[in-house]
Amino acid sequence: MPTKLKINEKLVRGATPKVGRDYQIFDSDIAGFAIRIYRSGSRAFTMDYRIKGRQRRYRIGPWPEWTVAAARERAKELRRQIDADIDPHCARDQQRTAPTVSDMVDRYIEEHLPRLAPRSQADQISMMRKMVEPAWGTRLVTEISKRDVALLLDEVAKGRARPHKKKPNNRARKLQGAKPTPIRANRLGQALRKMFNLAIEWEWRRDNPAQKFHQRTENSRERFLGFEEIERLAAALDIAEDQRGAAIIRMCMLTGARVGEVRTARFEDFNLEFGSWSKPAATTKQRKIHRIPISNDAAKLVRQQRLIVPKGCPWLFPGDTPGQPVQEIRRFWIRMQREAQIEGVRIHDLRHTFASLLVSGGASLEMIGRLLGHTQMTTTQRYAHLMDTPLREGVNAVASIFSARPKLVHSTEKTSRTA
Repeated sequence: MPTKLKINEKLVRGATPKVGRDYQIFDSDIAGFAIRIYRSGSRAFTMDYRIKGRQRRYRIGPWPEWTVAAARERAKELRRQIDADIDPHCARDQQRTAPTVSDMVDRYIEEHLPRLAPRSQADQISMMRKMVEPAWGTRLVTEISKRDVALLLDEVAKGRARPHKKKPNNRARKLQGAKPTPIRANRLGQALRKMFNLAIEWEWRRDNPAQKFHQRTENSRERFLGFEEIERLAAALDIAEDQRGAAIIRMCMLTGARVGEVRTARFEDFNLEFGSWSKPAATTKQRKIHRIPISNDAAKLVRQQRLIVPKGCPWLFPGDTPGQPVQEIRRFWIRMQREAQIEGVRIHDLRHTFASLLVSGGASLEMIGRLLGHTQMTTTQRYAHLMDTPLREGVNAVASIFSARPKLVHSTEKTSRTA
């Protein structure tokens, strides 16, 4: 008959090893809970139980790393599992093989990200590797809670000091503090929401802790060039030393296309006879073929490039690396900003300017959305406030119909004489 005593710290400390064999002292309160005394002198808490006709032993942990109080609480949890017909050994084995957040990130990158544009892929890989894995990498997917998501996004929204290097090579950067990045937190939250939705499909967990994360306020930046600014930019492009970069900027302004779409444009994408440009799905943000009409000036620019570009080169704007298009024009644009006195204007703002000119000319929001390749009408709605000019003309037209017409007024004196 096994010895049963009330296990406490004094009992465990005072138990003496026996020569040639190990033995157990069972607790009098919790069935199966025991302290095992090894012949070597070490001690460990265990739980002996029978489940489905099989006798098993579960090792809780060594003493003194585990105190009697902690081991007793764990023994109570195990007892509840056993009474519910759950084998603690099987539960522990499942936990050991359960996927971690690093496993989820790897599968997300491998299976989902290839469907996105290369730039989106690189951006999300950076967020997962630099923000998510350092914080949660070794934790189980099932352990992540809504609070964990909120804390991580709060930390990202606070930003970090620039640069992140320990030894910045620039004194100004050393003095630059942390810059809040709320939009970055929103983008990470959207990526986490998608990743946990996929984890549910993979049957790795049952709920999504990022489903309703706190969205930070985003004030979309909309900068439109005025007519004088457009004229200064055009003059700066005319005298620019790098006419290849100047042609790229002109194409952005003439078509409203994104700079990435212009950089990777091919001659075969243009039909100059019908005046159209078919952007391949691989180069558009919406991942669909986008066909737009182009102006005579844009068609003229394409013809000029045909004369300049070496025969056999497919790119409208070939880069310095053979067989590749232009990769980067940021430095050129910085010079143009300075020379045209439009500091702070992004190349993407030329797209906004293109849309604003269309609106001012009376184009409908639906037409603008089709020209810019928007997949959602809400994206185009940002230009609705620019429709004041055509709306005002319509209001004036209505007002002119109902305006008071001048009437002929007869003089009283003349009327009396006539009478």
